[in-house]
Amino acid sequence: MPKIFEWNGYKFLFFSNEGDPLEPCHIHVRKGGNLAKFWVAPEVYLDSSWGLTTKELHTLEKVIEEHKDLIMEKWDEHFNR
Repeated sequence: MPKIFEWNGYKFLFFSNEGDPLEPCHIHVRKGGNLAKFWVAPEVYLDSSWGLTTKELHTLEKVIEEHKDLIMEKWDEHFNR
């Protein structure tokens, strides 16, 4: 599980086994036992979440938008694309 960055206690990461064939670029966000998955490209949007509030999810979406280029770059590096 490569961690891409951390923000306010939230960890933004990839899972190394992302499906076969590989799923499109997305990021998992974890804080404690709470988890969310956001698609990154072509646009950022929520796929699923467990234990996070609507307010947290809106904030996390904005943080992902701000770091979209970094996330996509790290995705390509990690998955050799």
